Amino acid sequence: MQDHAAAISHSGDLGRVLARRERRFAAALLAPAFVALLATTTFPLLFLIGTSTFRMDLAMPFADGFVGLENYRTLLADDRFWSSLLISLVYTASTVVLQVALGLALALLVMDMKRGQGWFRVIAILPVVLSPAVVGMIWRTFMLAPEFGIVDYLAINAGLGSKNWLGDPTLAMVSVIIIHTWQWTPFAFMVLLASLASLPEDIYEAARLDRASAWQRFRRITLPLLRPAIVMVVIMRTMVALTAFAAIFTVTGGGPGTATEILNLYAYRKSFTELSIGYGSALAVALLVVTILISGVLFALRRAK
Repeated sequence: MQDHAAAISHSGDLGRVLARRERRFAAALLAPAFVALLATTTFPLLFLIGTSTFRMDLAMPFADGFVGLENYRTLLADDRFWSSLLISLVYTASTVVLQVALGLALALLVMDMKRGQGWFRVIAILPVVLSPAVVGMIWRTFMLAPEFGIVDYLAINAGLGSKNWLGDPTLAMVSVIIIHTWQWTPFAFMVLLASLASLPEDIYEAARLDRASAWQRFRRITLPLLRPAIVMVVIMRTMVALTAFAAIFTVTGGGPGTATEILNLYAYRKSFTELSIGYGSALAVALLVVTILISGVLFALRRAK
């Protein structure tokens, strides 16, 4: 009996030793990725926050030094900051709403297609694989160029006349919203199409037997079942839109004037054009805070019933 108890105890000790070895092995496998994550995200973020508490002006280095929260007090009184923040919010809300609406419409259309679904998916996903900078150059050079661009050519033939798409403040804002929507609607389309394909067909059959119209089936069945996927798409696209940079920088550079200067671009200009590194860091931290707050609200909506 004692021998049996000793064997059980020895087996338990051996199991704990093996478990500890497995945990150490798992930690060793995760360590390189964890260190890389710290090096590329956490440390730069801490450095950014620290820099925002200093006056670092490369044009006047003799005045540099620790200023505490002075950069943030300046930020709150900066009309250009509030204008850039408003432009960022308008840009984000417009592009996200358009992407979700168009992506859902395309997904519903493709679900009813009997042939060519595969080809349509391949063609639709092409804009996503392009670099935003490349997309910006394509639209600036081939699509929106006055008189010679495709969009201007269509406008002239439609009797609307030639437009300065990137020189007029309103048209420039509309243009960058359309560009971002064009590139990223396929992402929403693919996610929502996959979600639609996973919905149970028997619910729709029961609704048809109850003589529910197409609109009633969409409003009472499809939308509620797609809600988690739609909210996730909104969260992901919102975070990307708030930190957009390359396409707008390539197409308009934030112009004309500051008409398309989103907060991310304003922080870039302050830091690398006006060489005010400390204040530019404060702007970047403000953008981070705005992104976290909006993401938190969206995640709370996702958890809400």
